[in-house]
Amino acid sequence: MIEALSATGFMLALGAFCGLVLSAASRIFYVYEDPRIEEAEDCFAGANCGGCGYAGCYSAAVAVVNGKAAPKVCIAGGTDSAIDTAKVMGMDVGVAEPPSSYIPCSGGDRAEVKYLYQGANSCRAQTMLYGGQRKCEVGCLGLCDCVKACYFNAIRLGPMGLPVIDEARCVGCGACERACPKDLIQVKTQSERLLQFNSLGDCLAPCRQTCPAEINIPLYVSQIKNGDYKGAIHTIRERNPFLLSCGRVCPHPCEINCRRGITDEPISINQLKRFVADLELNSGERFPISVAPSTGKRVAVVGGGPAGISCAYFLKRLGHDVTIYEAMPKLGGMLRYGIPEYRLPKRTLDWEIEGILNLGIEHHVNTRYGEDFDLTALIEKKYDAIFMGIGAWKDSSMRAEGEDLDGCYSGIDFLSRLANGEGIPVGRAAAVIGGGNTAIDCTRNLLRKGCDNVSLVYRRTRNEMPANIVEIIAAEEEGVNMMFLAAPIRVRGENNGKVTQLECQKMKLGEPDKSGRCRPVPIEGSEELLPVDMVISAIGQSSTINDLKETAKDKLKELETTRWNTFDVNPGTLQTNIPFLFAAGDAATGPDLVVSAIGGGRRAARSIHQYLNGQEVKIEKNELLGKQLIPITLFEKIDEIIKKPRCGMEELSVTDRVKSFDEVDLVITEAMAKNESDRCLFCCLTCYNKDEKKETRAA
Repeated sequence: MIEALSATGFMLALGAFCGLVLSAASRIFYVYEDPRIEEAEDCFAGANCGGCGYAGCYSAAVAVVNGKAAPKVCIAGGTDSAIDTAKVMGMDVGVAEPPSSYIPCSGGDRAEVKYLYQGANSCRAQTMLYGGQRKCEVGCLGLCDCVKACYFNAIRLGPMGLPVIDEARCVGCGACERACPKDLIQVKTQSERLLQFNSLGDCLAPCRQTCPAEINIPLYVSQIKNGDYKGAIHTIRERNPFLLSCGRVCPHPCEINCRRGITDEPISINQLKRFVADLELNSGERFPISVAPSTGKRVAVVGGGPAGISCAYFLKRLGHDVTIYEAMPKLGGMLRYGIPEYRLPKRTLDWEIEGILNLGIEHHVNTRYGEDFDLTALIEKKYDAIFMGIGAWKDSSMRAEGEDLDGCYSGIDFLSRLANGEGIPVGRAAAVIGGGNTAIDCTRNLLRKGCDNVSLVYRRTRNEMPANIVEIIAAEEEGVNMMFLAAPIRVRGENNGKVTQLECQKMKLGEPDKSGRCRPVPIEGSEELLPVDMVISAIGQSSTINDLKETAKDKLKELETTRWNTFDVNPGTLQTNIPFLFAAGDAATGPDLVVSAIGGGRRAARSIHQYLNGQEVKIEKNELLGKQLIPITLFEKIDEIIKKPRCGMEELSVTDRVKSFDEVDLVITEAMAKNESDRCLFCCLTCYNKDEKKETRAA
């Protein structure tokens, strides 16, 4: 009995001791769990499917709370789950923009084989053996690691040995992206795709590399071929919001390296762009443009030309609030005030700009920087970043005696006043000085305004003219008198100050200058007089940025500029030495193509987006800049191509077009667009469709 009581007492004492130890341990070794983990886990679908890349919903919730995963991590839960999780974390629901997978490669079985492979049926295994059996360095191997990895049956192998993504099933989990050993498949949100730039390792056809806007040309041409016109428009709008304008005025540098042009003639890429752009214009509806949820960030865009509007367009699609400030009465910049009506009708430009503004972009016109507002005013309005796209509106001087006489004009001033509807008196004989597009536009405008005799005076030959060749030919057809190897010396006038003559001197070509063109050398004693009552100088343009700096009383004085009177920007990010200030377009590059300004606006938008998100403002590794091309994509010959006629340009007759400002170049028909798109080889990095093989298969 005593032993039993002793045993009981001992056990009670031991239990009490253990309780004390556990109580102390609980205080010493207490582990706190953030209550948000449980709340976040409750927002998920509870499937524990692993599609998010974590072991289960609890692990994913821990990752979200610890900042290692975004609120949109739950794939099965979709957008609702992302929104609820974002609220738990106190984040903006804008993070809920859904990602999706896409495969940029279009090669598949077209890519040539460099060796026979008889190993494991796996892309990863094949990649380890000399990078894979295909000659293409970056293309798909077609052994379906991505198909096997997909949890949602959203990928299948297509008929050309290339995986095809079912967008309706894809949830953007990233399993396919992780499974691809060549980093080919990409899982991105719409915003991320908008701001993706060409890089080494991408599947880039030569035309895509040469396009300043980096449009996926083979894709939209193939969409036109298949009748998916709306898809083609969306493809172009991922890189360029000015489809209608560029379809009319772009000199299509993309066609320079078109592979078909090596053996045949290049694809008429720009006419195909205009075809689908005009299709929407004439359809009676606007195709919807997606916009990310608002971030609450505000950006001021100074300058409503192609660079400024493009930057605003992409920033708005990324979810930022944008306000454009424009000095002129209407938006458009050089598209409106530098390009004549017969090339780009103002009603067409108005329709295009209206569609961009409809995204929710504010704008103010007749508001000039340096007069109506300045940098300090924008800072006081709490803008988070500022973009400067003020263009190059300052005409260069001839530095010739008499250029201030009555009847003398500068090129941009003349064109912009015409575009504003001013009644400029036009004489019977006029001389235009210069060889660029502005000079050509001045000559063709003068003819339409009733000038009887229009001469273009250029100090080099026709071969050295920087103007687009199609514009030169059009001017010649319309009757412009081309005076090559001639330079103005002075403008002569009557006692009343009116122009009567232009004194010119003949030139000859000497040694090449820094631009690579032969330097014009004067010929002594070759002076001649040209009877004119009007002279227009169109020999160059520059920005007014240094003028604005000199009169500035704020931080703009610290802005660094170049000796060419342009913004000194980082070429990759377009950021100035003032961190919140970015610039693109002619004010950053000097006078350039419209499509280059558009590409610059998009590049600046990405940098501004990074700046607003507190990220490092930088370009991606191996990103292609400027005119850098991938050597392996440039061929010397193309095999198995059957020559087919290039689509002709539909245009008004010379007799009809010089009588009015009606649009000269007309849109091609649907049948012509189908035929022209069928000429495309649908190039990828190195592979392309061969005409003879294609016809053999059809037979």
